[in-house]
Amino acid sequence: PFVAQEGHFWRWRRPPRVPRPGSARANAHRHAAMFGQPAGGGLFGGGAPAGGAFGGGGGMFGGGAAAFGGGGLVGQPQVKDPNTNQSAVVPSPPDDGISAIAWSPTANILAASSWDKSVRIWEVSPNGVVPKMAYNHEGPALCCSFSKDGQRLVSGGCDNKVRMKVLATQQEQVIGQHDAPVKEVFCVDEMNMVVSGSWDKTLRFWNCQQPTPVATLNLPERVYSMDVKFPLLVVACADRHVLVYNLQNLQANPQPYKQGQTALKMQTRLVACFPDKTGYAVGSIEGRVSIAHLEDTSNNFAFKCHRSNEEIFAVNSIDFHPSMGTFSTCGGDGTFVFWDKENRQRLKQFNACGLPVTAGKFNAVGDMFAYAVSYDWSKGHESNHPSLPKALMIHKVQEAEVKPKPGTNQRTRR
Repeated sequence: PFVAQEGHFWRWRRPPRVPRPGSARANAHRHAAMFGQPAGGGLFGGGAPAGGAFGGGGGMFGGGAAAFGGGGLVGQPQVKDPNTNQSAVVPSPPDDGISAIAWSPTANILAASSWDKSVRIWEVSPNGVVPKMAYNHEGPALCCSFSKDGQRLVSGGCDNKVRMKVLATQQEQVIGQHDAPVKEVFCVDEMNMVVSGSWDKTLRFWNCQQPTPVATLNLPERVYSMDVKFPLLVVACADRHVLVYNLQNLQANPQPYKQGQTALKMQTRLVACFPDKTGYAVGSIEGRVSIAHLEDTSNNFAFKCHRSNEEIFAVNSIDFHPSMGTFSTCGGDGTFVFWDKENRQRLKQFNACGLPVTAGKFNAVGDMFAYAVSYDWSKGHESNHPSLPKALMIHKVQEAEVKPKPGTNQRTRR
């Protein structure tokens, strides 16, 4: 899975603008039919009233059409509604770009970390999406993840700290510290540990009872992405390094089970483990995804995505459906797409949102797909205008969109 390929040049261009398909008020009428999975009661110990957790509300959609409107001043880019797929809009989104999103494994509880330093939590039920609580890092928050029982949320950010929030009591504590920003963090409940990966080129394991790490693993480069499906842990670092660990054997043998470089040509953006733990997918900044199996490497392949005839965009997110084995990609072109890796085909491509889709996640049941639309820093800080939308939305997944289609395998290698 680590055979390098010859590269080519590419350049960033602004995604094409798309027409606004309808008002936020029209979208609100569709919301009632969107949700079929009620969230567990009592999880937040009373929590905050609807619309009040983040200092205001304005109803289910946080103010209707004004959520994506406004602007109009000289020098400001024209702002259009990114909800081009008639999704349910999550109220009270962050005030800056959304770096990561996570679903609770036990209930329809959604969390998002943001460059505005916040980590926010919502409850999704048949009655709508309700803000429940929020907390802050001392710098931009880059990642978040739930524990297996859904009772705790861990997060990391540019304050170099790993934080944990207990949902029932709303208790918050710093459980770890790195020497550089924390890019990824996961609860490994099977080990009673939290593992974090940082730009300080280390993995650190925390037991939440002492300020020093239980174990530290040195890496060849900065952590850009990481995923855990116990006992499989895959770390993607700068310079296209990939390291695979078996967490069950980590104490006896802390060396990687496999190590090398990705089959892609340019900088790694993210990595995601297969649900069956037999391999992983890697996405890069050049609009390409690599499917890598740990043992049967004859089934490895790569394909292009999030491209047009003249433009190439980063793959910002990959997430696997919990039961179907199919997966999603989200890109800097403003689209999200569902794919079937076994039959090597695209299942569904959605309308472009007009801004990059920075993150996307299926819920635990797989009947909802949350995605974030915001600036992805691909053109530098000078292109990050305050008037650009920061939206979090939920698509109601249809079975036909994610179900594999056997018998159509073209086995095309690109």
